[in-house]
Amino acid sequence: MTIQPNSIEARDKAYHLHSYTNARALERDGALVIERGEGIHVYDNAGKQYIEGMAGLWSVGVGFGESRLVEAAAKQMAKLPYYHTFTARTHSPSVELAEKLIEIAPVPMSKAYFTNSGSEANDTAMKIVWYRSNALGKPDKKKIISRTKGYHGVTIASASLTGLPNNHRSFDLPIARVLHTSCPHYRAFKTEGETEAQFVERCAKDLEDLILKQGPDTVAAFIGEPVMGAGGVIVPPAGYWEAIQKVLKKYDVLFIADEVICGFGRTGEMFGATTYALQPDMMTLSKQISSSYQPISALLINENVYQPLADESAKIGTFGHGVTAAGHPVAAAVALENIRIIEERDLVGNVRSLSPKFLARLKSIADHPLVIEYRGVGLIGAFELVPREGFAAGQLGPKLFGYLMEEGVISRAIGDSIAFCPPMIITDEQVDDMFDKVERGLEKFAKELTA
Repeated sequence: MTIQPNSIEARDKAYHLHSYTNARALERDGALVIERGEGIHVYDNAGKQYIEGMAGLWSVGVGFGESRLVEAAAKQMAKLPYYHTFTARTHSPSVELAEKLIEIAPVPMSKAYFTNSGSEANDTAMKIVWYRSNALGKPDKKKIISRTKGYHGVTIASASLTGLPNNHRSFDLPIARVLHTSCPHYRAFKTEGETEAQFVERCAKDLEDLILKQGPDTVAAFIGEPVMGAGGVIVPPAGYWEAIQKVLKKYDVLFIADEVICGFGRTGEMFGATTYALQPDMMTLSKQISSSYQPISALLINENVYQPLADESAKIGTFGHGVTAAGHPVAAAVALENIRIIEERDLVGNVRSLSPKFLARLKSIADHPLVIEYRGVGLIGAFELVPREGFAAGQLGPKLFGYLMEEGVISRAIGDSIAFCPPMIITDEQVDDMFDKVERGLEKFAKELTA
């Protein structure tokens, strides 16, 4: 990339620290500037079109340029641009959104609490778990179990839950009272001769053994994504969630379902909890709740969690937690309209109807000699490259990602896996267009490797 002095690229290099980016590489190469979006496509500042195969960050469910969301934001901005929900204050958008979320929740929930991101929602879940344990007179029951390769955010507490090394390295994480158990990726972690059913049994035993080692009276909660997203789109094997939930119930461990990626249709149901018959006590929601047109997230809690919390707040005199923009009226109005669009246009049905083609195209890519496996459900999927001599683990994925960008597809390299999560408005023809481009990029990459 040739960067002109005082261009947007040059100014970005000069002033902007990026997330999930090698800062020295950015100084050298600069960033891609995305100028506008329409439907499933985005366009850079040179006019090149890309299929946004990751829906931004797993999140733009209704696509780019949705006029109804723009109008909802403008209307609310003119009426009440901001108000808070501290000290028993409220406003219509936050009330209506809380009511809607409780109404559509896959299991009975009691209250919705609003934050601005998935990380904040998971941080809040952790604090409420600790608060509840104190309310119940169980001050030692504070440990929370996550999973290797799980992703739950990047704030201090949520990054500790995240089970990815690069979210811990040089940050002095994880914090105390956060533990990790087995990742349910059968191909990667099975032992020789182990069947899928035996693998599931071992995962459940690993969790139970960890609880027993720590002491059931010290373990308060378990958090998990129905389908692991940023860990590589890891789809749980059959029977996994049934076995895990059985262990949690046995030892009175709360279940927090992180629906930040799976929620609002991604798996072919409104929530991943329905897809996998989950019975969580708490659910964290973000991303597709507003298609990321506005920053907003939510934590849903059931009566089993709410009642001790309410008692403790009465004892103390307040629930001493909150963020300035929690339940922001503009963000809540946009989220409400976004959910209406998902329901009115039956985008969950669109995911279900297109999923067989989406997964079939992934499966055909997995037949390529460079590919070891594909994984997916609904309209979320990935394929993984075969390890190759001369390349360290995690080097192949970013190189292939570059070829796909040249073809006009934005994907995500997660180590040596390439992930896809397109907007839920994608059509049959656009699925083919996306994977045709992916296959061309993969062939060019293969030629480079053989050369």
